[in-house]
Amino acid sequence: MSDLRVAILIGSKSDLQIAEKAIAVLENLGIAHELRIISAHRTPEKARIFAESARANNFAAIIAIAGKAAHLAGSIAALTSLPVIGVPVKSDDLGGMDALLSTVQMPPGIPVATVAINGGENAAWLAAEILAVRDETLCEKLRLARENMRAKISEQEASLNHD
Repeated sequence: MSDLRVAILIGSKSDLQIAEKAIAVLENLGIAHELRIISAHRTPEKARIFAESARANNFAAIIAIAGKAAHLAGSIAALTSLPVIGVPVKSDDLGGMDALLSTVQMPPGIPVATVAINGGENAAWLAAEILAVRDETLCEKLRLARENMRAKISEQEASLNHD
């Protein structure tokens, strides 16, 4: 496996539960990662410094998890050419639709790959697929993981017919 890693950014500690789901996937696949709390609104200078130095710090992809206005992913994407995966977080106010729209509606040239509301797991899977483009060992791990997913579904179906 390469020395590249995935950054997981959360806008505040309240987003940690979503980040933990992403971390579990990355750890299961043996992907190095770093978790940081960076707010697009409350610590914009910290966000800028992180984004501008991310490639030099051996990050290959960035997962940005934020709710409500959810500008974290877009702010980071505007400052780096690394792939940024946005995870909108469900809120009590609008159920996460505000965060989803803030994350997915990016201007041309500043893309943010966006997963489902609270979709930390899929963000990690997508980050793994990005890294696997140049890592055959990781590619094989992803192939085996998919194979295991298919086997589980087949087992579930078989149990329906034998109950």
